[in-house]
Amino acid sequence: MSKPRPLKSLDRLPRRILQLAGGLALFGIGVSLILKSNLGAASWDVLTQGLSHHLPLSFGTITIIMSGIVLLCWIPLRQRVGFGTVANAILIGVFADVGLALFPSPEIFWVRIAVMLLGVLLVGIASGIYIGAGFGSGPRDGLMIGLHEVTRLPIWVVRTALEVFVVVVGWLLGGTVGVGTLAFAVFIGPLCQVFLPLFAVKAPEEPSAAKSAPAPTAPSAAAPEAAAPEAAGV
Repeated sequence: MSKPRPLKSLDRLPRRILQLAGGLALFGIGVSLILKSNLGAASWDVLTQGLSHHLPLSFGTITIIMSGIVLLCWIPLRQRVGFGTVANAILIGVFADVGLALFPSPEIFWVRIAVMLLGVLLVGIASGIYIGAGFGSGPRDGLMIGLHEVTRLPIWVVRTALEVFVVVVGWLLGGTVGVGTLAFAVFIGPLCQVFLPLFAVKAPEEPSAAKSAPAPTAPSAAAPEAAAPEAAGV
């Protein structure tokens, strides 16, 4: 028999690194598709998009800088930065720029809707892939957790406050808020719930401490003679 155990840092490391990188790359591509639809972006991307109108930097570069600023907020919140956190901060921005450079901006409305929905779907799948690699949370999720631990407010209150704040600031800076923003908010949670179990890396199974009983051996030819005195004494 065997039993599951928690995932350790070196368990299935090559597969997990590849899964982390692939998931973050797909996440960035999904973000770029949502932006290309011009129907509204996810909350933090609205802020990044707004900043891109005022800074001579690409969307991906601003995403990386914003991730670094968020990570600085981890220090007073006493959150621990890991390999997955740093990879998240860098790779999503890099691949968002790749997607923005490769994909055209659709003009037909129904095509824009389809591109936006595809982007949301890809981000949901990508979230399951990279979170399932078991390298920890990204910068923004860590900020949410840290604020929750410090303020003792419920997670949903902290998350909602952060999302509303960045959307409002991003919109004031010129970021696009629209049906894509709403679709992302509505669908990303259920999508993550579907894909996280599918891509979660499980630790290798360990043998159970309890040993199975040895299989009985075939009786020898002398066994009947050994049993004979007991039978005779009945």
